Amino acid sequence: MSTQGRQPLRVAMWSGPRNISTAMMRSWENRGDCAVSDEPLYAAYLAATGLDHPGREEIIAHGDTDFERVAAALATGPAPDGQPIWYQKHMTHHLLPGHDSSWVRSLVNVFLIRDPAEVVESYLKSRATVEPPDIGLLQQAALFDVVATSQGHAPPVIDADDFLRAPGAYLQALCDRLGIAFTERMLAWPAGPRESDGIWAPHWYDAVWKSTAFEPWRARSPQLSGHALAVAEACRPAYEALRAHRLVLP
Repeated sequence: MSTQGRQPLRVAMWSGPRNISTAMMRSWENRGDCAVSDEPLYAAYLAATGLDHPGREEIIAHGDTDFERVAAALATGPAPDGQPIWYQKHMTHHLLPGHDSSWVRSLVNVFLIRDPAEVVESYLKSRATVEPPDIGLLQQAALFDVVATSQGHAPPVIDADDFLRAPGAYLQALCDRLGIAFTERMLAWPAGPRESDGIWAPHWYDAVWKSTAFEPWRARSPQLSGHALAVAEACRPAYEALRAHRLVLP
């Protein structure tokens, strides 16, 4: 695949936090023909919301806080290093109300979902509180509808629980859907940090830095109560709506 005379394939993977999104980014970067961008809207999100996230000031100083400029580059700019595939790891909660979402039509959009109870349980291990917008499922469902309406059919959806049972088969199916070749290189990668990691990586990527492949699937039984349970249940209809369109292996 060559970029001469044509635009790169821009694969936007829309996820929420506490999913397998960073491992998925590792997988794509290890192809050898793919550049990756790690949450390119994060600095703009923090600057606009004023939220206090770990490394906030460093993230804002290191990134571009102009949402429209970043979005335009992602939609129409050249891929890093001139690669033919440009994988963009996005968090849907970085899309704030009032932001123009028309630029996503220039991307090949894929949605990575996870059961909200599992997300909330994991989220609260590193954050003191959680609200429905924090885990991105409501925003995922809204963006999914925008993309599906604009292109006339549902975009690909991957459920993390399904995926971890058979990563190779799901990556093969996704690559087929996107019209690109699957490679076994997507199933394993060297441990350690990458230059492509966001500046926030020391706060969040310890497990990924130690990893060399996707984690083995295991059954999970989140134990939530009170407000945490209410948050998960508030997001469950959005999760189920997206899950109805998930990629299912034959």
